[in-house]
This record gives sequence, C-alpha cells and structure tokens, in this order.
Amino acid sequence: MHASNDRSCEGGAGHESPFEKTGDRYLYGDPWYDALASGWGESGGAAELVTPVPAARTGGPEPADGAVAAGQVYLEVQRSAAFQEVRSRYRRFVVPAVAGFFVWYVAYVVAATTAPGLMARPVVGAVNVAMLAGLGQFLSTFLLTWAYARHARLRRDRAALELRWETQELARSVRGGAA
Repeated sequence: MHASNDRSCEGGAGHESPFEKTGDRYLYGDPWYDALASGWGESGGAAELVTPVPAARTGGPEPADGAVAAGQVYLEVQRSAAFQEVRSRYRRFVVPAVAGFFVWYVAYVVAATTAPGLMARPVVGAVNVAMLAGLGQFLSTFLLTWAYARHARLRRDRAALELRWETQELARSVRGGAA
C-alpha cells in the first residue's frame, strides 16, 4: 500500500516520496502517501505545490502580496454572516452540552464523596447506585458524541462545506489561479 524501507508500491527500484524541493517550495504528489512510514521531505515524485511555513513563523522575509491578499480573504470570510452563523450554531450546541455534562460529572463525584450511603445502596443484586451512575457516565459520553455528530451533520456541515468552497475559490482567485 505504501512505500517503506526503500521499496516502491509499484515494484520500481528506489525510494519514492511525495515531496520534491524546488527553490523555497515543495511539490506534493500522492495524497495517500504514508509519510510516517518512510519519512518527511525526501525527494521524489511531484504534482502540486505545497506552500512553505509562513514567514512570520520562520523569521524570514515578509510574505508576498498574494499571501497578504489571501489572508485578507480569510479575514473577510471570518467577518461574514455565513461564518458567524456556522459558529453560532456550533456554540448553541456545545456550550449547553459541555455545561450539562460538567454538572452531571461533578454531581457524580460529589455524590460519591459526600453520600457514600446513597451510592452504596443496592439496586439489583450486587449492582448499586454508584455502579449505575458510573455506567451512566459512559452512556452519557456516547450519547453526547452521537448528539454532537448528528447536530453537526444536520445543522452545520453543509453550510461549513459551502463556506469552505467559497473561501477556497476566493483565495484561489486572489492568488491568480494557482493552487
């Protein structure tokens, strides 16, 4: 499936890598390449450009005008009503969910430490209230995960993907069509 130990997937000789250094940029070929198995940044095949680390992080020269203009696109998108709506939908679910789960967790811990008699009360056979509440913690975690995934799928994913598509198109047009 992937190249490792200097063997190619197609049976060719030598080591193949998705990266090829050209000047200050890397060319990237295969998106399914397993870089962890064979290393990062080795020379090999090429297809599309991968931008280097921004100059602000490396301490190098200032970014080109195209990079600044592309950054402006992202700032404009961040201020847009569509982006604010996606973030608002996210917050309207996450804030109450986190608060509710935190209260439920703290209630369990407080009850376990301050009311050991209540928690030790048998329910069925050797199963007591503490065991049921502990299992309820696991169950509520899975239910919260399911509810989050469902909420994202029904209320945010489509809008976020459309916003992402529009952002990529705007950034591509600002950069002059390269990407």
